[in-house]
Amino acid sequence: MLTLDSRWLDELPALLERMAATQDSLPPLAVGSSDPRVSGVLREVAERLQDNYPYPHPLYAGQMLKPPHPVARLAYMLALWINPNNHALDGGRASSAMEKEAVQALARVVGWDEAYLGHLTGGGTVANLEALWVANQLAPGKRVLASAQAHYTHQRLCKVLGIDFTAVSVDAAGRMALPALEDELACGDVGTVVVTLGSTAFGSVDPLADVLELRERYGFRVHVDAAYGGYFALAADALPPNARAAFASLGAADSFVIDPHKHGLQPYGCGCVLFRDPAVSRFYDHGSPYTYFSSDDLHLGEISLECSRAGASAVALWATQRLLPMTSDGEFADGLRDSLAAARNLFARLKSDSASLTLLAPALDIVVWAPRGRRASDISDASQRLFEAAARRDLHLATCWVPRSLAEPYWPDVEFDADSVLCLRSVLMKPEHHAWLDTIWQRYCDARADVAPREPLSSVTVP
Repeated sequence: MLTLDSRWLDELPALLERMAATQDSLPPLAVGSSDPRVSGVLREVAERLQDNYPYPHPLYAGQMLKPPHPVARLAYMLALWINPNNHALDGGRASSAMEKEAVQALARVVGWDEAYLGHLTGGGTVANLEALWVANQLAPGKRVLASAQAHYTHQRLCKVLGIDFTAVSVDAAGRMALPALEDELACGDVGTVVVTLGSTAFGSVDPLADVLELRERYGFRVHVDAAYGGYFALAADALPPNARAAFASLGAADSFVIDPHKHGLQPYGCGCVLFRDPAVSRFYDHGSPYTYFSSDDLHLGEISLECSRAGASAVALWATQRLLPMTSDGEFADGLRDSLAAARNLFARLKSDSASLTLLAPALDIVVWAPRGRRASDISDASQRLFEAAARRDLHLATCWVPRSLAEPYWPDVEFDADSVLCLRSVLMKPEHHAWLDTIWQRYCDARADVAPREPLSSVTVP
């Protein structure tokens, strides 16, 4: 049974009174509603929200969904009674200060102290949009490169911005292939290279240190998409050598993106973009005489493409960082190490399992594999059946299509009768996954036993 944590809710009335105490000089006004229909609507909401997968439970090991920390939920909730807007200090005075402090804590993770520019966003997509927009201001008309395993948002955002985009092939570990990258750089028209630290499908980590060396030769901008993997800089000691070297180089990038609403224990949506050179603020310069009038201090809207933004996101992030400091020797980093251990444990079991086919070893906490089969089409069908059988046993995995070029080197005995193969994928991003792995493995094995050869195949359409 899944129990949703309701501790500390009984403290809310006293906390709300404390928040309102500074407004004693105002005429009395009860902010809220005594409408008796509210309870009925909320009961309906609770019923509707039953139609979900058990995202907070460790048996949900599918998509990138990690429950917010209780302190983040409650801090967000407290802020909602004020509903601050972090576009301008006029609309979010306290929450804007908390955002600046929270972003500073993220900047310090990569060694940036005072000389940087950054702010929260609604998510990684908007954060990457800003980074690519700034990059295009600095190198107008030049191409953007990213690996073929980079998030699809980069190609889409380049279309939005009118920038030419080229996907660079990957090596056997799903990382940007350096020879292919250098071939593109030799053309002389590349303005920005997007380096991915934690690809969506595999959690692959591009060779950032090597890309930075190429930057010295070819003169391009390096933007790092660490939306998924960025927090692993705090647990770099537990990473494989190649990934450790990449995260150690993160501070030398020109810009990077990190998503607190992924590994940062935050509610959606909370992304963050940071620039090493604060002088890029000149590209955001605009006038808004009806907005920035209460203070000469920096209004976050002056360095953001977004206008209205939820101050509650900043309050929740600040509270989480206050409770769990962003240090490599703290509780937060230990949780990341537990996720890494869970992924390696699962991969080791699959690799020694005669009924499974494994691919690249996990660099972070994502594992991709498939049930053994003679042909790619057979593997795809079996993956779909096993995905459904596992869900019937309350083990929720994910699937992903793996291109033939990436799978074939690992599976020399498989006949590839299709250009891609459907595989199973598990994101073990909850620290609890480590302790639950025996249960996860047993349910997976039971689900596999449920899938008999005579069972009708699900319809699988190759993309």
